[in-house]
Amino acid sequence: MANTLHAFDFLDNTEVEIPSICVVFGRDAFLRGLATEKVRRAVLGDDPDVPYGKLSGNTVTWVDVADEVSTVSLFGSSGRRLAVVEDADAFVSRYREELEKFLEKKRPGGVLVLQVEKWAANTRLYKKCDGIGLQIQCVPPERKSGKKSSLDMPALSKWLVRRAKTEHDAKLNPDAANLLVELLGTELGLIDQEVARLSLFVEPHEPIDEGLVRQQVHGGQLQEIWHLVDAAVEGKTADALNQLDRLFQAGDKPQKLYGQIAWSLRRFAAATRIYQRGRRRGDAVSLRDALKEAGFPNWPKALEEAQRRLLALGQIRGGRLYRQLLELDMSLKGSHSHEARGRLALEKMLVSFSKALDPPRASTPR
Repeated sequence: MANTLHAFDFLDNTEVEIPSICVVFGRDAFLRGLATEKVRRAVLGDDPDVPYGKLSGNTVTWVDVADEVSTVSLFGSSGRRLAVVEDADAFVSRYREELEKFLEKKRPGGVLVLQVEKWAANTRLYKKCDGIGLQIQCVPPERKSGKKSSLDMPALSKWLVRRAKTEHDAKLNPDAANLLVELLGTELGLIDQEVARLSLFVEPHEPIDEGLVRQQVHGGQLQEIWHLVDAAVEGKTADALNQLDRLFQAGDKPQKLYGQIAWSLRRFAAATRIYQRGRRRGDAVSLRDALKEAGFPNWPKALEEAQRRLLALGQIRGGRLYRQLLELDMSLKGSHSHEARGRLALEKMLVSFSKALDPPRASTPR
């Protein structure tokens, strides 16, 4: 019996049995994250604080992984251990033989989850896991016509509508879902973020329709906003101000731009708070972990760039971002509601990230 499922089918399945090994594979990092989280809940329960092994496939050894999954957990309702190897493509290449032997033995002590981008169907490891373990394919759905395959738009639209309802308490029209894919492509994490943002523009029980999507979502402009925010947090103030000026020249209003800029900045604020809270509690929280929990795309290059920007922003600026955004929001609705004053308020916020405002360092006495 084949045990390879598309992520949509796995996520929608209410009765999930988790074997000793799960492979979460495919290019969509957002789906890989959702599938891994569902496996975690199925093994350890709904308490997010139950510890488990989270290992980097670039550095971890087979001995470390075997130790993680071979012992019985003292936590969680099932008593099973869980080890998740992230970015495991290199790990699989190094320990293919060990993994094959692992599949041949029953391992009641724990569950091993491998997160990989590539998982070739013509390998012996794939075939063994298909028969014994669980494989979850994390790519946008496709349908085949002869030897050709194309995006299964009806299946994708249906899933986006369902997720909008269950995760964001929003009613997303199918036509609006199709338009989001047209504007933003098939990066599902980005679409999910946009649905969450769009849900703030409608009253409860009002739908997110095509009109709202066309008004609020602009694929090219969204990229410009991201570049603007990235330049600002890196301290490239002149670049950020120039990009803001181009957006104003294109006819955008301060209140609209604030919503899009704030959406990006809040992720940096959230990552800072998660990191600081973990450090205060004595937890071994890395910046990468904090960034992933804050909603940044979970793939190496994106996390590396986000970490560099968070370091450039610094803990002091990152820690005051939430209050800064709240004060700016209130001013745009009150004292700075006029377009010219609203523009000035946005410019002041971007300038506040400038390294030129940092206090001078005291020289070290000889």
